[in-house]
Amino acid sequence: MKVLANDGISNAGIEALKKDNIEFVEAKVSQEHLADFINENQIDVLLVRSATKVRRDLIDACPGLKIVGRGGVGMDNIDVEYAIEKGLYVINTPKASSRSVAEMVFGHFLSLARFLHESNRMMPLEGDTQFKALKKSYSKAVELEGKTLGVVGFGGIGQEVLKIGIALGMKVKVLTRHPKTERLALQFFDGQSVSFEISSVQDWDAFLKDVDFLSLNTPKTKGYIIDTPQFEKMKDGIFIVNTARGGVLNEVALLEFIDSGKVAGAALDVFENEPTPELPLLMHPNLSLSPHLGGNTLDAQEKIGTELAQQIIDIKKKL
Repeated sequence: MKVLANDGISNAGIEALKKDNIEFVEAKVSQEHLADFINENQIDVLLVRSATKVRRDLIDACPGLKIVGRGGVGMDNIDVEYAIEKGLYVINTPKASSRSVAEMVFGHFLSLARFLHESNRMMPLEGDTQFKALKKSYSKAVELEGKTLGVVGFGGIGQEVLKIGIALGMKVKVLTRHPKTERLALQFFDGQSVSFEISSVQDWDAFLKDVDFLSLNTPKTKGYIIDTPQFEKMKDGIFIVNTARGGVLNEVALLEFIDSGKVAGAALDVFENEPTPELPLLMHPNLSLSPHLGGNTLDAQEKIGTELAQQIIDIKKKL
C-alpha cells in the first residue's frame, strides 16, 4: 500500500505507517498534476488537509485510489458522498485538533478582554511617548471568571471550549439545532476528575440574552447563522470568536454592530474571502485576527498524523 500526504503529515504518522510496512511517498503535487501522479505511482491512499481538493473529477480519474483522508474535522474540500459511492473509504480526524482550536478560542477571548490585540500593535509605535495614555485607554478590561460563555455547536471542539470555560469559572450554555446532552470530564494533574452534565438549548432568544462571550464552533453552513437578527438579540458588550468556518458569521454586519457598540470586540480565525480577507476587517482596531490557525499546533499535528495512520492500518486489514 502506498500513501501520499499531499498537504503534509507529522513524522509520528509517517513512522506509524512505515512500522506497518506501508510505503509513504514523499511529494507535494500541484492540483492539476495530482491525478497523473497518483496513477503513475499507483497511490492507494490520498491524505489532504485544506489545500488539496478531492472532487469528482479527481476521484473518477484515479480508479486505483482506495482511501481518501482529511487531516482535520471539516470535509469541505472532499466530495465525500461521491467518494463513498465509488467504493472509497473516507476518513478524517474529528477530535485530534479539538483542544488546539479550543485553546485558540480562549487565546482570542483573553486578548480581546484585556485589549492585548490592540496594545500589542500600539506599544511598538507609541509605547515610548504615549505610555500613560495607552494605559488609560486599556483600563476598561474585564475578567472571564463569573461571565457567561455561550457556545454554538456541541461537537468535539465545542465540548473542549466548554471545558476550558468551566475551568476558568465561567457559566456555560450551548446551542444546537436538536437537543443534546453530554457529560464533560475535566482531568487534573493529580489524577482527579470532575464531570459536568451539559444539555443544549434550541431557542436563540433564551441562549443569547445573557451571553458575555460567544464562541462559534459549527461545521460549514449554507448561510449565516449569526446575522443582523442574532446580533440584535445579543447582550451589549458581547465578545465573539469565530474559529468555525468563513460564512458562518456575516462579517459586514459584525463591523456595523462593533461600530454601534453592541459588540465590544470580535476575533476571526476564518474568513468569508479566505485567503484574502476584506481590508476593513484587517484594519479594524476591535478585531483580533489570525490566519486560520485553529488546529495548527505541533501537538495537534502529531495527533492527526497518528490517528490517520491508525485508521489506514485498520482499513488495510480489511482489504
